Amino acid sequence: MSKKKLLRLGVFGFPLILIFSQCLNSNKVDPRGSAYTGPASCISCHSKIYNNYLHTAHFVASQPATEKTIQGSFKQPANEFAFNPVEEVVMQQLDTGFYQTLYDHGQPRVSRRFDIVFGGIKGQTYAYWLTNQLFQLPVSYANDHWANSPGYSLAQVDFGRMIGTKCMGCHMSYAKQEPAGPQQFYNSTEAFDKNSIVYSVDCERCHGPGAEHVKFQTEHPTVKEARYITKFESLSRIQKLNMCAVCHSGGSNHMLKPTFGFKPGDTLDNYLTVVKSNAPANFKEIDVHGNQIALLASSKCFLASNMDCSTCHDTHVKDRDDSLLYTSKCISCHNTNTHNQCKMVNTLSANILKANCISCHMPALRSKVIVVQQTSALVHTHHIAVYPDETKRILASLKLTGR
Repeated sequence: MSKKKLLRLGVFGFPLILIFSQCLNSNKVDPRGSAYTGPASCISCHSKIYNNYLHTAHFVASQPATEKTIQGSFKQPANEFAFNPVEEVVMQQLDTGFYQTLYDHGQPRVSRRFDIVFGGIKGQTYAYWLTNQLFQLPVSYANDHWANSPGYSLAQVDFGRMIGTKCMGCHMSYAKQEPAGPQQFYNSTEAFDKNSIVYSVDCERCHGPGAEHVKFQTEHPTVKEARYITKFESLSRIQKLNMCAVCHSGGSNHMLKPTFGFKPGDTLDNYLTVVKSNAPANFKEIDVHGNQIALLASSKCFLASNMDCSTCHDTHVKDRDDSLLYTSKCISCHNTNTHNQCKMVNTLSANILKANCISCHMPALRSKVIVVQQTSALVHTHHIAVYPDETKRILASLKLTGR
C-alpha cells in the first residue's frame, strides 16, 4: 500500500502517520529490531481488523499529543483548573504546541508542553519530556472536563511525577531505555530515547514479531494459513492469561525486567512478580482497575470452567458497553441445558435479563486508584458473582420505569 493511501487512513480525524510514522518508511528498521515490521505492514491483508482496532482502548493507550488527540478544551474559561485559592493551571495553545501553565497568585510559574496522551476512554492523562525524561502533567481530563491527575493533591501543583518503564510497558509497544542526561530532574533516574517510541498497543505486541510472517505471506500469496506469527487461539489457557496479565494484573507487581520483551508464550514470572489471588473470599481486596486477571481468577465461573479473557473479549473490535454481546457470552454457559440459569428467570422477562446480566453480576464499581476531585471512576469488576445490593438497585430501577 502506498504512503499516500496510508495517510488517508486515520482515527479521530488525524492520519496514522502521526502514530506509526516510524513504520511507514520501509527503509527504516523498527525500533524493536529487524524481526519487527510495524503495524502498517498488516493493513494490506487485515484492513478490516486493523480499521476496527483503531477505535479500541488498546489503540488509544498512548498517542502523540495533538489538537485531535487531546480531548479537553483550550478556550476560556473551560481551559482553567483551580487547585486551591492561589494556584491554578491553565491549558494553553501556542505556536509551539499545547501547554499546561501554573499560575501562582496570577503569575505564571511553570509551563510544560503536552507531548504524549495516555488513554481516551474513561479519561486521559498527559506527559511531557524534560530532555530525555518523562513526567506526568498535573491536570488530566475526566468526566468531560479538566481535573487533577489521579492521586494528585489539590493542595499543591506538582509537575514531578516520573513516568517510567513500568507505566510505558502497558501503554506503549516499545520505548528504549537510555542513561539520563547529565542533569536528572525531580530525582528521576529513568530516561528514554524519544525516537524509539512505538505508540499504542500494536499488532506485534500481542502477536509477536511479524517481519518473517509478512515476508513469507507476501512471497506465498496462495498460502492462507498464517505462518511465523502467533495466533492467540493457539496458546494454552495459562499462556493466554499471561499475555493479558502483562498489563492487567495490577500496579503493585514488581517488574523484574521491561515487559516490552514479553512475547506470546513467554513465562510471565520472568518479567513480573505478580501478586496472585484465586480465592473468592479475597476479591474485595483487589481494586476493580488494573488487576482484572486476579478478579476473574477469583470467580466461580473461572474456577469451574476453562474460560480465559478471550472467552468474552475480542481485542480487535470496540465492544465496550455492549451489554447484549456480553450477555450472550453468559447465556452460552448459563442456560437450560446446564440447569444453571439466573434465579431471576421466573421474575423478569428474557429481554430484561439479557440487558442486565453484566449490571447484576459484574457491576460497575468505584475504583480506589482512579480518583479525580474526590470522585472515583466506575469500572466493571471482573469478579463474576451475585451482588445482592446491585440486584435490588436494578429491580427498583426497573420497577420505577415500569419494565
